[in-house]
Amino acid sequence: MEERLQKLLSAAGVCSRRRAEAYIQAGRVTVNGRTAELGDKADPDRDRVEVDGAVLSAPAGHTYLLLNKPRGYVTTLSDEKGRRTVAQLTADCPARVWPVGRLDMDSEGLLLLTDDGALTQRLTHPSHQVEKEYRVWVSGDIGRALPILSAPVEDDGEILTADRVERTGERTLCVVIHQGKNRQVRRMCAAAGLKVERLRRVREGAVLLGGLEPGRWRALTEAELNSLQDRT
Repeated sequence: MEERLQKLLSAAGVCSRRRAEAYIQAGRVTVNGRTAELGDKADPDRDRVEVDGAVLSAPAGHTYLLLNKPRGYVTTLSDEKGRRTVAQLTADCPARVWPVGRLDMDSEGLLLLTDDGALTQRLTHPSHQVEKEYRVWVSGDIGRALPILSAPVEDDGEILTADRVERTGERTLCVVIHQGKNRQVRRMCAAAGLKVERLRRVREGAVLLGGLEPGRWRALTEAELNSLQDRT
């Protein structure tokens, strides 16, 4: 079946779809000996797709990781500012994996990585965003903030909503969202008059961070992977 070249390169673990577009524009991709263009499609069972002269082939199997991202790492494979990246934390993984979604540099906790472009696309598409649960350490008047956080919050022209907000301690909250806007939990807390001191993602869908140590990763179990695929 024909697919766009960006999708084929991503599914084969060559690069992300965005990077694939740059490869195509740079003339690094050919289909049956012809230099490809943006928008071109190919059938991997029928066409010969090459990247820098190497024939594109499907991986024998995909890799799915759960990383406990520490604070101070950016969720990217490379950084032009020289900051530490999650790619450094998974350098001992034999497969080339990329992050599924984002977790900002000052936040920590559960981050999924994979070389499965199709699953990445489905999990990050707005129509399929799964629940994400955060533990949030804050300063400020939590009692006053709770009713604000439990209702839709407007920030910078966007309406931000949480599925559930609960106070779990003197200075801690449990916040569950599925909307997935950029820095959403931090923005909602700021709009409610709270300062976020620490933010940790502890769950995505049915996948739990558990006791995994900061900076360490593990492979997803078959049950965890099935739960994510079932949601898409």
